Amino acid sequence: MNRGLLLIGLGGGIGSICRYLSQQYVQNNYPASIPLGTLLVNITGCFIIGIVYALSEKGNLISPEARIFLATGFCGGFTTYSSFAYENVSMVLDGEFYYTALYLLISVFIGFGAVHAGILFTKLIS
Repeated sequence: MNRGLLLIGLGGGIGSICRYLSQQYVQNNYPASIPLGTLLVNITGCFIIGIVYALSEKGNLISPEARIFLATGFCGGFTTYSSFAYENVSMVLDGEFYYTALYLLISVFIGFGAVHAGILFTKLIS
């Protein structure tokens, strides 16, 4: 098996466990009207992926293996929202404002609709 895939899998597993534990901790200790645990995880993941990519762009401050473990693996398991946010920031920095807006709108509205459609579909077949 490819070493990169192992790093992604290991990081993803650790990230998923951290997401679950973080969300449970926040939910159990800080009840709120919004999913505060998920919000915290998403923002934390965005911060982490920002650090990882900034360090990887500075040269040899972070190895390619550490970047794939942390960004794709850990952050991917912790929250895919961090990847989504990074992609949007990258497009803005590249001056791709139209495509950024399009990507944001499609992701949010079609994603919301897809979740709703999945729920309706499941109700229909069960």
